Amino acid sequence: MTIDLEALYTDLHQHPELSFQETRTAGIAAGHLRDLGLEVHEGIGVTGVVGILRNGEGPVVWARADMDALPVGEETGLAYASTATGIDPSGNTVPVMHACGHDMHVTAMIGAVEKLVAEKADWSGTVVVLIQPAEEYGAGSRAMLDAGLRDLVPHPDVVLGQHVTPLPAGTIGVRPGTQMAASDGLTVVLHGRGGHGSRPHSTIDPVVMAAATVMRLQTITSREVDPRDVAVVTVGSIHAGLKNNIIPAEAKLELSLRYPNDEMRDKVLASVERIVRAEAAASGAEREPEIRTDHTLPPTINDADATARVTSALQRALGEAAVIDPGMFTGSEDVSWFARDTGAPLVFWFWGGIDAAKFAESAAAGTLDKDIPTNHSPFFAPEIHPTIEVGVTALSAAAREFLD
Repeated sequence: MTIDLEALYTDLHQHPELSFQETRTAGIAAGHLRDLGLEVHEGIGVTGVVGILRNGEGPVVWARADMDALPVGEETGLAYASTATGIDPSGNTVPVMHACGHDMHVTAMIGAVEKLVAEKADWSGTVVVLIQPAEEYGAGSRAMLDAGLRDLVPHPDVVLGQHVTPLPAGTIGVRPGTQMAASDGLTVVLHGRGGHGSRPHSTIDPVVMAAATVMRLQTITSREVDPRDVAVVTVGSIHAGLKNNIIPAEAKLELSLRYPNDEMRDKVLASVERIVRAEAAASGAEREPEIRTDHTLPPTINDADATARVTSALQRALGEAAVIDPGMFTGSEDVSWFARDTGAPLVFWFWGGIDAAKFAESAAAGTLDKDIPTNHSPFFAPEIHPTIEVGVTALSAAAREFLD
């Protein structure tokens, strides 16, 4: 390898960018792809980058890596920790961190492409590299497709992707069927009647309305969903009021919903709407609440046959014991739009980024949740080695499985 992947990773980690603002990251990725001889297109879906590696006739593999960061203040204490800030969609200045590992995704992708270029004599076909923006908004893949991606590149025979996660470094987690849950992001606005804090009887208090709504929403998963099934209802944000002696006129809730299939989605969405409207009515609200869907992501479903091939390829490349079934993750992804829009099979897997000895020690003590930071934590930072090397090997081996 001639590209210094560790230097690339630490640079990306120190310079994270929020969704649809990844101009520096996109430029760096595009430069490496261009240096490796790929045909490169930039600005696909705002900041997306597409690289095309043609190597004669043969199958077409789409390989995707996302590149956006999160509004999180880093607390890892690493020498290369981010101190960056950015402007969020509301115009607020926020800290920015690669708390989900997308810097590692881009690094592994560049390394895998370099490896595939070096091995061109051993395969034929086309690799389409997708450096995707705004996965954290659930919008980047859709933006690239809507910008004409399918007219720009050959039709895929398979779509591949990977995500670093708090598994032991050196471990790959992959399974056929539902790998990640579907999700919806909702904004709920509850309308009350504002007034002076000393005269609550003359108001309709949306803060109390919001509190009752949050508590009742928790009963969806505890009392309405079969315990053998999976669903998540999270209220991640509540905003109401500006001063302690003013009862505001409205309260805003932001919800994250997760489910493994469309049937459960319909059930949970109906329950959310019923509860929100009922609590507003119980509070005497004079206006109906507003319920807005901010994003919808389908479940990430791995094709059974393609996953069997990738699993075998990963076992050959990394050892049979390194590849496990991690179970379904309740997190959500937008990678599946690439497969759904093209009708191509999808294989999406996880690879570990946690020091294996530390993971084993915490597992033995039963303290994994306490000791091991997860994605989106201000303490999340994959071990640089062997995480980079495993990511490069996994992605290139999976691609080679489908190339002649």
